[in-house]
Amino acid sequence: MYPLNYIEPVFRPPSEWKSLILQVTNGCSWNKCTFCDMYTSEDKKFKPKKVDVIEQEILKIANSGISTRRVFLADGDAMMLPFNRLKEILELIKLHLPQVSRVSSYCLPRNLGNKTVEQLAELNSLGLKLMYIGCESGDDEVLALIEKGETYQSSLIALNKIKQAGMKSSVMILNGLGGPELSRQHAINSAKLMNEAQPNYLSTLVVSFPLGEQRFAEKFSQESLQPFRQLTQHELFTEMEVLLSELELERTIFRSDHASNYLVLKGVLGNDKEALLGQVRQALQQPNDANLRQEWQRGL
Repeated sequence: MYPLNYIEPVFRPPSEWKSLILQVTNGCSWNKCTFCDMYTSEDKKFKPKKVDVIEQEILKIANSGISTRRVFLADGDAMMLPFNRLKEILELIKLHLPQVSRVSSYCLPRNLGNKTVEQLAELNSLGLKLMYIGCESGDDEVLALIEKGETYQSSLIALNKIKQAGMKSSVMILNGLGGPELSRQHAINSAKLMNEAQPNYLSTLVVSFPLGEQRFAEKFSQESLQPFRQLTQHELFTEMEVLLSELELERTIFRSDHASNYLVLKGVLGNDKEALLGQVRQALQQPNDANLRQEWQRGL
């Protein structure tokens, strides 16, 4: 839709499907998470894009006659850019695309370590309203096994900064990430992290390996006493039941409707907690329910 030259592949959150994807960096500066193959191709080596190139692309959109009200800053690591560079990009969007009402970005928690709440508040005032945080887990053992480079505490600090700056946060947790041995502690500590952070949005999807699980499983087995095994449908539902049971959220929009999930769940936590738990418990009792996704219907 948008007449820009992207370095493929380009990824964005499902809710940003109508947004202008503005590629301000290529790839991911960390790129060590063993569960993630998004930026492993040779073309996706991390590199920030020059500001003058970004401005040319913004002007191209402005002169195209295409109306866009939302912009997503790609790739997976735009927030690693220094505060002044991000401010400059947002000012260019504001200058040339004044109709844009929201800018969003993926965000690794570590990338906010060198940014103050005041700086984030200034970026918010320039239009950066929403951060997508892939926490993946709140369990430090699981996070270490997947080489996330984050901890419970680093994720909580980042989420609190976002809230204090007046921005919104959308958090993702990966079901099945700890395998069967760590499933329960993964769910409990993920819920604990969310309870402390109280994000605006929370979504879950099932850990999947479209390019094969060998890299992930080998590292997991080296560091863990147990070899990794993907959870069965029943085990995934059990983990979800634990997660939902432990969540004590006030006004968080919850979604578990990604194509990787067997069971579609949507609601607001905590109002819909018991209803959502009822759906999960029914799925545990009726694994062949016609409303559950079949294997061929699932995907990444």
